[in-house]
Amino acid sequence: MTERTGAGDSNTAVASDPADDDPRLAFIYQEAVRGLNHQQNLVENMNTRAGSLIFATAFVNSLLGARALSDGLGLWDWIAVALLFGIGGLIVFLLWPYHKYTFRFDPEELLHHYVDGDRPLKISAMQRALALRIKADMASNWRIIQRLRVALQIALVLLLFDILAWLFAIAGV
Repeated sequence: MTERTGAGDSNTAVASDPADDDPRLAFIYQEAVRGLNHQQNLVENMNTRAGSLIFATAFVNSLLGARALSDGLGLWDWIAVALLFGIGGLIVFLLWPYHKYTFRFDPEELLHHYVDGDRPLKISAMQRALALRIKADMASNWRIIQRLRVALQIALVLLLFDILAWLFAIAGV
């Protein structure tokens, strides 16, 4: 269905030719958007996991640390405290606000490139161009996500070593 406006109206709608709409491009575009949404969910899940890591670290260090430090400071106590600071640094890295993620398009830029330009594009051409842009955005986002994933894994390993250090301190090894 095309929209028709008066001749004096500056916001005339550009009609898309139904023959130009390629359902394959629409499908590819939808899959690209779905992939980008999946990436955004990954980032949100990692933030949730970082919050869980904060809780687990606080719980372990308050429970085991209080018991271990009641006997004074030993080598294992210092190792556990150093590991605690390492975990804390990684948590800050995980939760630091990144502004280089690209999960959305700028509407003004879309209007400028695809509608208000010299040659407005048909919907299938827009979907093709935006699907390729989403692919580039996903690659850029993935580099950040990979760094965060590695930091989370290292923090979890440090938490295990932290628990062991506190247990060794309690045991007097």
